[in-house]
Amino acid sequence: MKCFFPVLSCLAVLGVVSAQRQVTVQEGPLYRTEGSHINIWCNVSGYQGPSEQNFQWSIYLPSAPEREVQIVSTVDSSFPYAIYTQRVRGGKIYVERVQGNSALLHITDLQARDAGEYECHTPNTDERYFGSYSAKMNLVVIPDSLQTTAVPQTLHKVEQDPLELSCEVATETVQHSHLSVSWLRQKGGEKPVEVISLSRDFILHSSSEYAQRQSLGEVRLDKLGRSTFRLTIFHLQPSDQGEFYCEAAEWIQDPDGSWYAMTRKRSEGAVVNIQPTDKEFTVRLETDKRLHTVGEPVEFRCILEAQNIPDRYFAVSWAFNSSLIATMGPNAVPVLNSEFAHREAKGQLKVSKESDGVFVLKIYHLRQEDSGKYNCRVTEREKTVTGEFIDKESKRPKNIPIVVLPLTDNWVVKVPQQHQILPQGHLESSISVEVASNASVVLEGEDLRFSCTVRTVGRLQGRFSVIWQLVDRQNRRSNIMWLDRDGTVQPGTSYWERSSFGGVQMEQVQPNSFSLGIFSSRKEDEGQYECHVTEWVRAVDGEWQMVGERRASTLVSITALETGFAVTAISRTPGVTYSDSFDLQCIIKPHYPSRVPVSVTWRFQPVGTIEFHDLVTFTRDGGVQWGERSSTFRTRTAIEKAESSNNVRLSISRASDTEAGKYQCVAELWRRNYNNTWTRLAERTSNLLEIRVLQPVTKLQVSKSKRTLTLVENRPIQLNCSVKSQTSTNSHFAVLWYVHKPSDADGKLILKTTHSSAFEYGTYAEEEGLRGRLQFERHASGGLFSLTVQKAEVSDSGSYYCHVEEWLLSPNYAWYKLAEEVSGRTEVTVKQPDSRLKLSQAQGNLSVLETRQIQLECVVLNRTSLASQLMVEWFVWKPNHPEREVVAHLSRDATFHYGEQAAKNNLKGRLHLESPSPGVYRLFIQNVAVQDSGTYSCRVEEWLPSPSGVWYKRAEDTAGQTTVTVMRPDAALQVDTVVPNATVSEKAAFQLDCSILSRSSQDSRFAVAWYSLRTKAGGKRGSLGIEEQEEEEEEEEVSEEEDHEDPTERTVLLSVGPDAVFGPEGSPWEGRLRFQRLSPLLYRLTVLEASPHDTGNYSCHVEEWLPSPQKEWYRLTEEESAPIGIRVLDTSSTLQSLICSNDALFYFVFFYPFPIFGILIITILLVRFKSRNSSKNSEGKNGVPLLWIKEPHLNYSPTCLEPPVLSIHPGAID
Repeated sequence: MKCFFPVLSCLAVLGVVSAQRQVTVQEGPLYRTEGSHINIWCNVSGYQGPSEQNFQWSIYLPSAPEREVQIVSTVDSSFPYAIYTQRVRGGKIYVERVQGNSALLHITDLQARDAGEYECHTPNTDERYFGSYSAKMNLVVIPDSLQTTAVPQTLHKVEQDPLELSCEVATETVQHSHLSVSWLRQKGGEKPVEVISLSRDFILHSSSEYAQRQSLGEVRLDKLGRSTFRLTIFHLQPSDQGEFYCEAAEWIQDPDGSWYAMTRKRSEGAVVNIQPTDKEFTVRLETDKRLHTVGEPVEFRCILEAQNIPDRYFAVSWAFNSSLIATMGPNAVPVLNSEFAHREAKGQLKVSKESDGVFVLKIYHLRQEDSGKYNCRVTEREKTVTGEFIDKESKRPKNIPIVVLPLTDNWVVKVPQQHQILPQGHLESSISVEVASNASVVLEGEDLRFSCTVRTVGRLQGRFSVIWQLVDRQNRRSNIMWLDRDGTVQPGTSYWERSSFGGVQMEQVQPNSFSLGIFSSRKEDEGQYECHVTEWVRAVDGEWQMVGERRASTLVSITALETGFAVTAISRTPGVTYSDSFDLQCIIKPHYPSRVPVSVTWRFQPVGTIEFHDLVTFTRDGGVQWGERSSTFRTRTAIEKAESSNNVRLSISRASDTEAGKYQCVAELWRRNYNNTWTRLAERTSNLLEIRVLQPVTKLQVSKSKRTLTLVENRPIQLNCSVKSQTSTNSHFAVLWYVHKPSDADGKLILKTTHSSAFEYGTYAEEEGLRGRLQFERHASGGLFSLTVQKAEVSDSGSYYCHVEEWLLSPNYAWYKLAEEVSGRTEVTVKQPDSRLKLSQAQGNLSVLETRQIQLECVVLNRTSLASQLMVEWFVWKPNHPEREVVAHLSRDATFHYGEQAAKNNLKGRLHLESPSPGVYRLFIQNVAVQDSGTYSCRVEEWLPSPSGVWYKRAEDTAGQTTVTVMRPDAALQVDTVVPNATVSEKAAFQLDCSILSRSSQDSRFAVAWYSLRTKAGGKRGSLGIEEQEEEEEEEEVSEEEDHEDPTERTVLLSVGPDAVFGPEGSPWEGRLRFQRLSPLLYRLTVLEASPHDTGNYSCHVEEWLPSPQKEWYRLTEEESAPIGIRVLDTSSTLQSLICSNDALFYFVFFYPFPIFGILIITILLVRFKSRNSSKNSEGKNGVPLLWIKEPHLNYSPTCLEPPVLSIHPGAID
């Protein structure tokens, strides 16, 4: 490739390769609005010279289409004309060079006067001109009629409120255009965010921020009527705050098929302020008292105050002296650190959630080291789409300090444990023992508290050791705990482990009062509890001596937790409708106190499945755990546990198909062991509950009325689809428009508008090219839908109907089709407009001379449409020609064409067409000829545009006939017939003049010929004498009468044609003739060196020639002059010459004899007349007298003034 261009350049220099320059410009016409910014591209290829070419732009305005107005140039700053100079210098018109051979013309603020034909010209850089150096396109500037209006307002909304905003968009553009409408939101100086938009192809679209909400139907854009676009946001969020405005654009399709936004307009904005739901919360910490003694319990309550706590997520943490005790997340499951987890395992500490807003920290047995500052911290969390939690705001109240005092035991004196048992009876005990319990019958799990009170007579002298024992139902005795006299407590063997976890506690409340506590009792704790008290006193020697012992007991019965444990599932609404709510209750018997942990699990078997899966579990510690397959239930399900019982209610709102099926609850009874472990005592499964979720009963009704619509093509077809009733005010409709043609078995889909207002074109619309002609509207009433087919065509005729689908939004935000119905049909007939074409039928006759001009008029009296185009054709019938021939025709696009007749008769240069007014056409035939004669008429075809832009012939008519007769001019040629004879001497010259007195036309030309007139019988006329000539002439006359033949022989001396071409000279006169044209009407032929042989009669013959309209000469007429007598005298001596030379002799010979001869002739005639009357033998044939007198032949030569010669030929006088 690197070698290719140098070789090509060399070949170009040598002339082997020659590039052809070609300039191309953007295809027109382009329609743009006033005030818009337009750019027009121009490319040049096939050029030679530098790679960077220059561009010059000009315009041809409609007011002066032949005048070039220069606009801007890349090479010449002085190129623009004055009207564009200021805009070019101001940068409002400029050329952007895209590449070396490509540029863009920019006009930033288009004006109405900028409309016209634009020309892009590239100055020549080639060695020679070859190719095209400019290209043109048309630009049409139309008014900017787009209007976008909205009410400017400021709205104050609360989070979750709905928002509705309307915008009016209208345009009055005549050209076919599409509109796109967008709603945008802008915050301060941030970039606007598209909320929702309707594209020019009727497709709804949202930005990523609003796409999900649009798919769920939370954000909608509806078209109401012809020009109203309504934005609806059903549940506002704080992030929606800002200024909302709508923006509209008007699009037009350029000739290259691309769409261009001619203009954009935005409306006034609506400022929307959104008050978020109160997210503030407060936290306070409470406790009953702050001074405690070792072993006492303490309870801290962390109270949360906020709105909508159940719908929000909070986490709580507990701290002691800034050290973390425990945390509890939104699931209410506590997590303790290692130190406090050990105490919690022993039952000495508990962290729990009492209610939605109350969190409790309880220490059952305080230690002295528990003195310090306690606090809680509450943190609000936000749940993301992925299910994770994000910490938001956090708050904590003031610290609460507590003080734990140690126990004081000043009255106890510790002695060595060795003691001496004195002999019995040395001292007598005076004590009595009483045992009391908190209850005689308790429920398993409740605490048992026993008190053992020692009563004495008098002042207490010694100490006591106490042993608690249990005698079960089998009379088996076991030591629970015992307290020696030194205050040391020791559990029994079987209670050692429980005691280590705090499950069994023994205390000396008073010096004479002892307590036993058995926490979280079990069934095996049932029996006789006995308090065995031993009294000890110190002997003299200091040793302890047992004085006596007493015992007392009490019976305790413990009811097992699982006794009567049962669960039942009930529901009052086994059948519900979509979006309704239903409750399921799990009733647990008996009614356990709140301390008895019961976990309840709701299980669900969807319709069509055979397996149950866990839906939700209310755990034993009060938490809620959702099953793995319960994601669809979480947002619409509430689980509630009654405070007075373990009954669990499952409330499901906005029911849908996904909630239909069988439900079952499973209850588990738990017991918490002393070692902080749990034991499941029992499990019960409830009965099955079947819940049926039904779609609502449809109330859809579509108008079934039938309609007939007849209209003329190019008009809009207005189709209505009316929903008379609907199931819900929130119903959405999908409307499918069909057309049924007689030739089709089923209807064909034109357009489908889905329930989400999206448009889908059907196959019929694609096949028939209807996409650009369809307009769909949903009226403000909501139940009326309109489909308009713009610019109807005849092929659009058919039966139209709509198919309506009613869609509702299911509770899980999925749209479902509830019902469908078909409307009545609209029979549409699209016809062509009635023909109203009418021509003038006036007849006419027209006679005209050749070379004149005739006018043939064709008048259209009426036409079908003013938008129609006419084809006018003129034709002619020629005489003796049966078929008509086309003279000329004017096509629909005003192009004049010649017919076949024009080629035959050379009419191409002689035809001229005028149309002085619409509907009047005049055909002029100039310089007419005879062959133009005939009968003329015109035929008019009226063509109408179909809506698709295809022209078709709607009508035709023929006008009246005009008979044209073209005549040649009348012959008016006259040649002078009075010409004198002449006598010339031998060797002299004589002249033969040919004078034309009148002619037929000023354009005439003449052919002139001179003839010598001789008789056929004689010899050469030049060798005869006068008498012989007279005899010959007499014989010729007789011969003419007898034979009816021309006796004269005509010999041409010289002829001159109309083209001034001379013919050959006659042989006798060759070399002696001289031709002269003294004037346009006088011709002279001179015969030189006359001889006696030239004596005779001569005449001139004139032919008049005229030019035909085709510039061909034809002979119009001919005329011949009278004979001219020429006598040539011989130069030898003769009697005649002697007489003529003597005047006296001349008069004696020529003048005096005349009277004498006259008298003599009269006398002879009288004598003869008389003799005929007297003689019978003198009768002619058939008795008719015969008197034949031939006039004597006279030759008179006025040249020499000779007297006439009287000659009487033989037989002239009988």
